[in-house]
Amino acid sequence: MEWYDVGVFGYLIVTLGPVFLPEADTAAQVVFMLGTFASTYLLRPLGGLFFGWLGDKIGRKRVLFMTLALVASATFAIGLLPVYATVGILGSVLLVLLKMLQGFSAGGEFTGAITFISESAPDKKRGFYAAFLDAGSYLGFALGAALVTALQVFFGQQAMLDGLWRVPFLVAGPIGLIAIYLRLRVEESPQFNALLEARRHETGARRERLKLNPIRAFAENWRALLMVIVLVAAANSAGYAFTSYMPTYLSTVLEHDAVQSNLISLPLLLLMACSMPLVGMLSDRVGRKPVLFGASIWVIVLSVPAFALLGNDSLAGTILGLALIGIPVALYMGTLASTYPALFPTSSRTTNLGVSYNISIAVFGGTAPLVIDALIRATGNQFAAAFYLIGMSIIGLVAITLLRESAGHPLKGSEPNVETEREAHALNLQRTAGQ
Repeated sequence: MEWYDVGVFGYLIVTLGPVFLPEADTAAQVVFMLGTFASTYLLRPLGGLFFGWLGDKIGRKRVLFMTLALVASATFAIGLLPVYATVGILGSVLLVLLKMLQGFSAGGEFTGAITFISESAPDKKRGFYAAFLDAGSYLGFALGAALVTALQVFFGQQAMLDGLWRVPFLVAGPIGLIAIYLRLRVEESPQFNALLEARRHETGARRERLKLNPIRAFAENWRALLMVIVLVAAANSAGYAFTSYMPTYLSTVLEHDAVQSNLISLPLLLLMACSMPLVGMLSDRVGRKPVLFGASIWVIVLSVPAFALLGNDSLAGTILGLALIGIPVALYMGTLASTYPALFPTSSRTTNLGVSYNISIAVFGGTAPLVIDALIRATGNQFAAAFYLIGMSIIGLVAITLLRESAGHPLKGSEPNVETEREAHALNLQRTAGQ
């Protein structure tokens, strides 16, 4: 649901500008809409703190129900907004406020979800299962982008401007109801249930340690907090550049047809999404660090050639350039969903992760399209975007070097999680031998 909205909004930026800001020129409309997109991320750290604390207090499942309901409701409400021709600038203000509400709720959605999946998955397959979350996110993005593109192809851009732009947002209503129904049927994560049991039965100092204290949690895990901030910055600057900025870049900077730009990038989005579980499986086999190293080096070495290919005015060059940007994104996202939760203990996992992840997303992720667009316009150099991505991946490479390998190991502060009785028996034999 979260990424469905990102896909819809990202692919409608060129359309929504004239709808909500018709008196401005095209450049100002694009900047305003990119800024509106970035505003979604202003409240994400606060949402991450609130819903993260709540998730560590009352459980992952309940909080995930709340965040999903809020995201779906805000997306649906955007489809009902009055436009400039009806209420003037008030429509734009309401749009920004709804995007900020989305950001607040989404602050607890992704980090709560990756915590839930990681705590529920077997240790030896955590990368594979956790990667489905980002795969689902990108499929949601692709669904939103595909719906917008289909409407543009079959009805034309003028029909979109005349009100058809509302349909993709309104579709979020029934999709959200289905998603909420499914989410209500899942069980709480076994790791959190074990923590609740420990909180009930432990006494004295041990019981006090299990109680959630956010300030103490931040102080004890500050290195991991910084690690997540840097890794998120490196991965999501590339991720948002590919998903949310490339359609705008192709149509406004390189002056491709808007519909053609969407049609070019959509199949690559689907391929990326389908490849992420395979990337997660690879990280279970060879480790998280080697895959993340590969992603960082790829961005550092091939970003400039990628943007050179985008600007050579050939369809094959454009597709290859987009692929060179998209492949490391798949490597990053298919691995990091299982990497982040392993850095924090169960008792404060969603609180720590919610704050660190969303601070970085707010500063480096959601703002990436706006920053890249501003750099290109200020310098007049299309390679400014490549240099920005290179710089972020160099910083990320430092964090990856310092990262502790977590593939196949139990989550911090949790008992081992196995998939079969045979694995459990082998683990008991190891423990007996160790004693």
